[in-house]
Amino acid sequence: MAAGLLFKMVGFCVWALFWLGGTATVSTTAFAGGDAVVVDARSAVAETDDDFVCATLDWWPPDKCDYGTCSWGHATLLTMNLSNKILLNAVKAFSPLKLRLGGSLQDMLIYDTGDSHQPCTPFVKNTSAIFGFSQGCLPLDRWDELNAFFQKSGAKIIFGLNALNGRVPMPDGSLGGPWNYTNAASFIRYTVNKGYDIHGWELGNELSGSGVGARIDADQYAADVITLKHIIDSTYQSNPTKPLVLAPGGFFDAAWFTELVSKTKPSQMDVITHHIYNLGPGVDDHLIEKILNPSYLDGEASTFSNLQGILKFAGTSTVAWVGEAGGAYNSGHHLVTDAFVFSFWYLDQLGMSSKYDTKSYCRQTLVGGNYGLLNTTTFEPNPDYYSALLWHRLMGTKVLSTTFNGTNKIRAYAHCARNSEGITLLLINLSGNDTNHIYVTSEGAQTQSARKESRRFGHIPGLGEAADLTREEYHLTPKDGNLQSQQVLLNGNVLATDANGDIPKLEPVQVEGTQPITVGPYSIVFAHIPSFYAPACR
Repeated sequence: MAAGLLFKMVGFCVWALFWLGGTATVSTTAFAGGDAVVVDARSAVAETDDDFVCATLDWWPPDKCDYGTCSWGHATLLTMNLSNKILLNAVKAFSPLKLRLGGSLQDMLIYDTGDSHQPCTPFVKNTSAIFGFSQGCLPLDRWDELNAFFQKSGAKIIFGLNALNGRVPMPDGSLGGPWNYTNAASFIRYTVNKGYDIHGWELGNELSGSGVGARIDADQYAADVITLKHIIDSTYQSNPTKPLVLAPGGFFDAAWFTELVSKTKPSQMDVITHHIYNLGPGVDDHLIEKILNPSYLDGEASTFSNLQGILKFAGTSTVAWVGEAGGAYNSGHHLVTDAFVFSFWYLDQLGMSSKYDTKSYCRQTLVGGNYGLLNTTTFEPNPDYYSALLWHRLMGTKVLSTTFNGTNKIRAYAHCARNSEGITLLLINLSGNDTNHIYVTSEGAQTQSARKESRRFGHIPGLGEAADLTREEYHLTPKDGNLQSQQVLLNGNVLATDANGDIPKLEPVQVEGTQPITVGPYSIVFAHIPSFYAPACR
């Protein structure tokens, strides 16, 4: 009892020094055996879209197999069971969730609008064809069914268009010639005439730079993006708002992306999209080692930073999204990219990308492959689904500069709280051995004498406003401590849908604000701190 009281008193003394003394220059380690996260809430360093979290749906048929495993089942756009209650509720829970429809086979897909004069047949396995499948077709009745689901679930749709129509082989191995947009334009017109709400149209998939399976030069791609812009402007001319124009949906290549931005500026292309599979192939046996390695995680920061620099230097209105990110390519790795351990990589990516002004981040996939937010057959949420939902509900759009003075095994990110006072802090512990007791301090935001005087007594515990000193914490841990578990605990309770397919409530624990945040081994903590003074969040 005495020891607990002493620790509480020491914690309060540390808190009081931060609250009343101004800057975050005091070492918490010297006082309480803890480390400090320093948040500069004077101004935001970046800003995301309100609907930052996005997920993808793909076209792969059931016989898409990687390394002898066929992991897609019927969880694809042409075959998915759209009447499943869990699927509907999982999308509705975000209100809204951006969904990007696309992937490798989008550039082998025609639309059954009657102008192609070809039979509407499904994808058929063909090892000699690009991407391993013959040309496929989207029947309009399936497009109608999909849109009925999108409308019911409140999803915001980005549709990836076939960018390979009309191309011819070039001497350098690339594909050239102008994009044949006839089928795409007809499909866009059908969509508009049916009154379907599309948030954005994206041109092509992984055809930038050296490409995946095929590549197109940036100069030609820019011309095709401008063509798409003209089609959208014309088709939507009587609509009060127009969808976004997105491209190229490929891997970052600095020279190629720079040329595309330069030739579409200032406003022909709304969003530049890039893909991330920085962990390598799904068959890699070292995926977990990479995910738990802070230095490996840091490696992707250069991509975000370089793209941010290109956009700033170009003087364009174009913004950056991650258009597809599954971490490990070729459908991921079962019990890694669909298990608890992957939330370390996924949430770190959300935090890192947002610092560099990434406006939206689309996870491969919502369902399908071994990297879905939902189980491919049951649609039951995997751990990353709950990580994504907590981010969406707790992390606001304004990104705050955040540093941690302790071990590099702790990853720390802070945003203004979503639809609430104060800030939300995300802490990720990559260590399986250490429990960290972390204080949260502010950088420079409390130096104003007027604020000091007004706050000097009002929020000291026991003086009448103790409620303002509490915070809400959400602790995520794997079931049975197993990093490869597909079940996640929130504050010690297993998260699972009920018999009606409803997504469970995500309830926090209330913690006294003078106490440090305890981050257990191999755990993730979201902490909403409403009393944190944050001028950037006003």
